[in-house]
Amino acid sequence: MGVRRWEATVSRYRLHVNGRRRVVDVPGDTPLLWALREELGLTGPKYGCGVGACGACVSLIDGAAGRPCVTTVAATEDARITTIEGLRDHPVQQAWLELDVAQCGYCQPGQIMTVVALLARIPDPDDAQIDEALRDNVCRCGTYPRIRAAVRRAAELIR
Repeated sequence: MGVRRWEATVSRYRLHVNGRRRVVDVPGDTPLLWALREELGLTGPKYGCGVGACGACVSLIDGAAGRPCVTTVAATEDARITTIEGLRDHPVQQAWLELDVAQCGYCQPGQIMTVVALLARIPDPDDAQIDEALRDNVCRCGTYPRIRAAVRRAAELIR
């Protein structure tokens, strides 16, 4: 008995990424993360867990913090997607640098994107709101106190 090979149907999807229209030809169930990284060369969103639990891949999808590792390309067609590469000298990035948050840096793009979404919703979050927003963004280096301070600093810079 022979092995049956299954090939996914490739379709063309129009994505709006970092302010530009982009087209990818992939199966619709392709995780957005792979389209961003492999098809569009945007390596800021990191692959961490692949199940939406670690936050390394967080990007903005229509302004909300989304998890591209568990979001399909088909589900995001024509959505406005912003990756860390789409931020240019954003106050959150400035705060991260001022307070020397990064150690290994792997989780930082996802954390920064989560905080951008948080501050768009809640301009002056308290510690509980910061912790809640970042609860699914894992930092193995344990820079959580500096992260919280950087969120407060970013809120100041935005005001």
